[in-house]
Amino acid sequence: MVTFKQWHDEDLTFNNEMKIYFCQCDLKSNLILTELLRITTDSAVDDYNQRGMSYKFLQEHDMAVLVSRVAFTIHKMPVANELITIRTWEEKPEPLQLMRAYEITDRDGSKLVSGLSAWLVVHYQSHKIIRTKDFTLRPEPNRSEMHDCPYPGKIVVTEELRPLGEHSIGNSDIDANGHVNSSRYGAFAIDALPETYLQKEIKGFRLNYSKEAKKGSNLSLYGAFNDTSNKVTVVGKQAGSICFESEFLF
Repeated sequence: MVTFKQWHDEDLTFNNEMKIYFCQCDLKSNLILTELLRITTDSAVDDYNQRGMSYKFLQEHDMAVLVSRVAFTIHKMPVANELITIRTWEEKPEPLQLMRAYEITDRDGSKLVSGLSAWLVVHYQSHKIIRTKDFTLRPEPNRSEMHDCPYPGKIVVTEELRPLGEHSIGNSDIDANGHVNSSRYGAFAIDALPETYLQKEIKGFRLNYSKEAKKGSNLSLYGAFNDTSNKVTVVGKQAGSICFESEFLF
């Protein structure tokens, strides 16, 4: 019987072992983008939980930690029935953003995915941003490493956007926070891609979260295509305002 463990290294790297299941994968048995976003975000949440900073604990201190931007390099997407380890750790924060790194490896230790994410600390009720120097519920990390993935910066769309369709936000998109779960935006983006791009291998992905979408709202999806750089940008808007921006590298 295979058993899965979670543990912290001495440098506070959180290790999370798991299996990739058939239901988490696409037609080619590769892990779907939504699940990549989910398992990395869930690992970050588990890291905080095991260090005493659960959702409830943060709420009691009028705080919430929300993912703002993510960036991944996909060396080889995990596949169905593969056993993987997600390693994640906090790095030195920026003035307004907590920084977190990810590394996904297979059972042999070969690197599958590298990632960086930026998180906002906000007041639980008002969602007003709290400067990271005032987030004193744990010692501030000083770790800073070299990474083989893009920085999770602002996605700038320079090409002309064209309409790709609509998505109505339903019950299955919403989590306990009352708005769309962060992982679902990956599904909205990839479902908007033309079929020709779905046959290609994703080498990198970035996502910016701009405005929370809630049940009953309607997302208008737009795309910009740069075949010279093998880049596609998908933007979601609600009521004319940008909800999310994403970028695929093929």
